[in-house]
Amino acid sequence: MPAQAQVASTKVYNTGKAIEKPLIMSRFIEMQSARSVPEVMFTDTKGKQISLKQYKGKLVLVNLWATWCAPCIKEIPQMENIRQVNKNNDLVVVPISIDEESDKVQAFLERHELGHYQTWLDPKKTIDQIMPADVVPATYVFDGSGNLVGFLRGYLDWGDKEVQPYLEKLTAKYAKR
Repeated sequence: MPAQAQVASTKVYNTGKAIEKPLIMSRFIEMQSARSVPEVMFTDTKGKQISLKQYKGKLVLVNLWATWCAPCIKEIPQMENIRQVNKNNDLVVVPISIDEESDKVQAFLERHELGHYQTWLDPKKTIDQIMPADVVPATYVFDGSGNLVGFLRGYLDWGDKEVQPYLEKLTAKYAKR
């Protein structure tokens, strides 16, 4: 049984004035206070233990997804595009599959011609220690110190032309925090 979600509650700093959002980002919540989160471990598709702490100094978009989630299939190529566009910037995309049968994730990606997509695995939903994993897709945003600063639950067209400039503003505001 996964741990009950403990939405981050320790306020670390006031995030200041929210960045003006384009209409496409209207459901994205930029939090008024950054919140610290516990360190939790995940595995990559090769079984190696990893955590978000390795991305200090970067804005991190954690994208929760699952093989049984139809909108996730649409979002994955968009997230990969964001990753590629920002590979030389202080923004990283970390996809995390919450499939309980994680051994089937790679085959699923290959079946959908997404075999190159690098994802982390969380079959025990340890992410619930940081934020609820009851909606997919969902994207959570962490500052350069690993504090939760924003989120969007549900599908978004991340390929919209107004998304990248907004992400650049978030990166400028939060990556080096």
